Amino acid sequence: MNTYQTVKFPLSTEKAVRVMQAENKLIFVVDKKANKIEIRKAVEEIFKVKVVKINTLIDRDGNKRAYVKFSADHPAIDITTKLGLM
Repeated sequence: MNTYQTVKFPLSTEKAVRVMQAENKLIFVVDKKANKIEIRKAVEEIFKVKVVKINTLIDRDGNKRAYVKFSADHPAIDITTKLGLM
């Protein structure tokens, strides 16, 4: 699966901003068939950062979300600034 097909887009909801500031995590909407290993490779390749942990869930709309925790040397706020979300 292509890297840009795996990770569709980051969420910028109030909860996503709160999680980003408190836990150094970003929330991405990802392909429903992608597993954690594919998501990790895609995020590390796109943003050139170290991923520590990934939690996934499928919301009630049927979208798969990945909560991606970054290492301490790569703050999530820097990544969102590069994306233009903040």
